[in-house]
Amino acid sequence: MISVVIPAFNEEENIRAAASAISAVLSGEEYELIFVDDGSKDKSWDKIVSASADPHIRGLRFSRNFGKEAAIRAGLEAARGDAIVVIDCDLQHPPAAIPEMIKKWRSGAKVVEGKKSSRGSEARTYGFLAKVFNSMMSGITGLDMSGASDFILLDRAAAEAVLSYSELGSFFRSLAQYVGFESDVVYYNVAAREHGGGSWTFKKLFAYAAGNLAAFSAAPLYISIWLGGLTVLVSVILAVLKLCGVGLGSFSAGIVALMLIGGLILSALGAVGFYLARIYSEVKRRPKYIIASETKERK
Repeated sequence: MISVVIPAFNEEENIRAAASAISAVLSGEEYELIFVDDGSKDKSWDKIVSASADPHIRGLRFSRNFGKEAAIRAGLEAARGDAIVVIDCDLQHPPAAIPEMIKKWRSGAKVVEGKKSSRGSEARTYGFLAKVFNSMMSGITGLDMSGASDFILLDRAAAEAVLSYSELGSFFRSLAQYVGFESDVVYYNVAAREHGGGSWTFKKLFAYAAGNLAAFSAAPLYISIWLGGLTVLVSVILAVLKLCGVGLGSFSAGIVALMLIGGLILSALGAVGFYLARIYSEVKRRPKYIIASETKERK
């Protein structure tokens, strides 16, 4: 069986189209579609309930918005298939690529990644920031995150390996590579959204990027150490210049050094505080999500 996990947040206009498009490309397969309503404020759940009249379709509804990572995990845990595909509800991930993913899986790949060959009509600013983030993650994790997305097929064994990582701050697209297993790639062009606008704001994207960076690396803490060393070096240079009688204008070496040191101390404290906040969230061991209702009982 092929399971398809479809996270949905305020996607009422896309539910039916996604169900139809994905079902069409899987018509010759035994399959199930699992829509995960991530606390939508619109009528997404009503649309999922209506679509679940089809015996191939199930729905899970969160009690509130827990985020896309939680929705993906809930779908993986609920899936019964031998292979599990994760795809966005807005159809920017093309369902037409799923048969090729399945073909590569049947040829032996345990993980088949959907990678963007072009970003379509996405805003240039968003595309630039995404490239910067993916480059940072590639450098930190040693994984190839260029063009990476959440459009991924996992073999059952790979899915179980991903689910074995129990931290709250998980990052699905990195974990899918991090667990190892033989992998392959399917390239696709990002399609335009059929309906509605994207729910990602700059604030959400920044928080998402910062959280995922921290989930895979302590680099910000190490950067603060290097900046501290740089501050000491600059302070020494300024002190030597002052002793040598070099004029520093209206700023004395002491004032410059204090401003630099103060700013770096605050930055370092911010990095430490960010990691402490993540540790605090982890040790509380709160559930990653809460399911309020389901359209069908899980077997």
